[in-house]
Amino acid sequence: MNLVGMKLLEEPEKVRAALSPLRRELLRLLREPSSATQLAAALELPRQRVNYHLRELEKAGLVELVEERQRRGFVERILRATSGAFVVDPDVMHGEFTRIHDQYAAEHLVEVAAGTVRDVARMQNKADAAGKRLLTFTLEAEVRFAEPGDVHRFTDALTEAVRRTIEEFDSPSGRAYRLIAGGHPAPRSTSEGGTA
Repeated sequence: MNLVGMKLLEEPEKVRAALSPLRRELLRLLREPSSATQLAAALELPRQRVNYHLRELEKAGLVELVEERQRRGFVERILRATSGAFVVDPDVMHGEFTRIHDQYAAEHLVEVAAGTVRDVARMQNKADAAGKRLLTFTLEAEVRFAEPGDVHRFTDALTEAVRRTIEEFDSPSGRAYRLIAGGHPAPRSTSEGGTA
């Protein structure tokens, strides 16, 4: 059975339990139920080492027991991840940001993005638990500015276009949606001399 949905990790100890490369790989593999023996063979690692990490993930609530099987004189435990994906609450990693409201400050973009990750992940968890779909939309585009001042003119023009569109669709009795538009330099590809 394929897992769906995602789980927001808001507790530092759960984040620490999931952060090592080996544990992240175990969580990826455990989207499908598996045993320590199967995982050890797939990763070419000693079963005892895999067992240790599985116990830590289980204690943190990131994997769960789905079945126990009798195998040649011992009990084989079949585990799976408790979610198809895990999202770390940005506040766990960095603490609260100071509230910056300069629309051109990188810190403000990071603060807004962190809040979006947290809010959407929490709502997705609730929607999954209720057997519903969370209706969202995403717009992505890339624009090339000739001059730094063009960023400000573009932002003003985009703000006005969004304001007009909101006026057309906004309904006082409707379900409120939060719209966020942000821009940042696109990472450079390796052919352009590394990442920015």
